[in-house]
Amino acid sequence: MVSEQSILLVSAFAKINLALEVVGKHDSKYHAIKTILQTIGIRDIIEIRHWNRLKVECDVPDISEDNNLVWHAAQKLADRAGIQPKAEIIINKQIPIGMGLGGGSSDAATVLVALNDFWELHLEPIDLSEIAKELGSDVPFFLQGGTALGENHGELITQLPDLPPLELLLIVPNQTIPNKTSTLYSQLMSSNFSDGGVTNKMVSSLLAGQLPLDAIFNVFESIAFQTFPALSDIFQVIEENIVSRPHLCGSGPAIFCLPSNRTEFDQLSSCLRNTDFVVYFTNCIESKAVQCQSINSKNNRS
Repeated sequence: MVSEQSILLVSAFAKINLALEVVGKHDSKYHAIKTILQTIGIRDIIEIRHWNRLKVECDVPDISEDNNLVWHAAQKLADRAGIQPKAEIIINKQIPIGMGLGGGSSDAATVLVALNDFWELHLEPIDLSEIAKELGSDVPFFLQGGTALGENHGELITQLPDLPPLELLLIVPNQTIPNKTSTLYSQLMSSNFSDGGVTNKMVSSLLAGQLPLDAIFNVFESIAFQTFPALSDIFQVIEENIVSRPHLCGSGPAIFCLPSNRTEFDQLSSCLRNTDFVVYFTNCIESKAVQCQSINSKNNRS
């Protein structure tokens, strides 16, 4: 039980896609995909406190209150439980926004799990999963994180064996690309569709305890290079400095290199110091239920 004077602290992790294939189109709007998702150590920190109503704050003003997926997650959870949503939720953003890293989806999933504990609802994982699917295709994955297969629109999740805490580099531009996801999907042609074989092969390898680095694949890379030529240029710079091949994170424009090490981080950081790109050094994160830490807020806030 979380006391009236306590703050619940939770971490919401970013993700990368180890494989991403488009396998069809269900209707005029939604594509069917097969993907392997992996949580990484870049995280948002979320604080939850007792409050007399639902209140969501973020250090990025544009995504506060009801403009935030976290707001909708909390409201849907309360509706499912038949209660009034009462909590102050403060999001401290560390995951770069609009970069294909799933930060908003991760925040929403993390809050679902945390509020289930905070409000003592005792809802089952299947209940949280149903709510998560209503919020977005990436949200169900973040209920558990780790390494997982995503199918249909990405919301049908099958957990896979955890990867070890492999180190990797994350390269993030300082500017977002407006409407980049819809733009990339609109550029898909029938030749970009596949049967999911690349993903299936990687699943088999992961089940055997192996990660075939040469099999990492993202269907959007070639499309992104044509649509946003600057990405092709930065890929070339990375390839000249890093052993591991760079890959697009989801629909981008963030890029990851797996595996890597501190020496490569220092080298690439120096190379990109006066550019519009920031380099992060992080690692793969194993699957686990959201970890909630309760601290006394008596001396922190009135």
